[in-house]
Amino acid sequence: MISCTEFIWVYSELFRFLEKRGGEAGVIQFWQEIADKFLWNLRRYIEEDGLKGMHRYWSHTLGEEGGRHRLTLYDDMFVIDMHDCPSARLIFQDRRVPPYERYCEHCRWLYPPLIRQYGYEVDYHIIDCEKGMCRMTVRKPPGANTPDKE
Repeated sequence: MISCTEFIWVYSELFRFLEKRGGEAGVIQFWQEIADKFLWNLRRYIEEDGLKGMHRYWSHTLGEEGGRHRLTLYDDMFVIDMHDCPSARLIFQDRRVPPYERYCEHCRWLYPPLIRQYGYEVDYHIIDCEKGMCRMTVRKPPGANTPDKE
């Protein structure tokens, strides 16, 4: 079976191609369309179980991708600390192809806007893209109408 990491270089080249054709806005539009049309499984997990659903989604997804990360789930908050993203490592350290410099931005455009639709506050911070380090913090605001079960 082919690992999802085998496609990382293709994604990087696709992002570069889209930017040449439509500028940065074209790449962002592509990422937004992916979030709108293809992240149905993340949406389902959030709708079913809120923060716990997010934890379940990323436990599976990041478990498949590998890398070093920590997921932390609290009653009112979910945090992903990515210490060594395998995708960023491949793009920026392997350098089979010249890296798309804003490669890590795809997470910012895929996940926070989708999660915000469910009433959560989201902070996403790229710490060091070339080293594959970022943090996403999702908070349930007090009194918010989110899908979390009590």
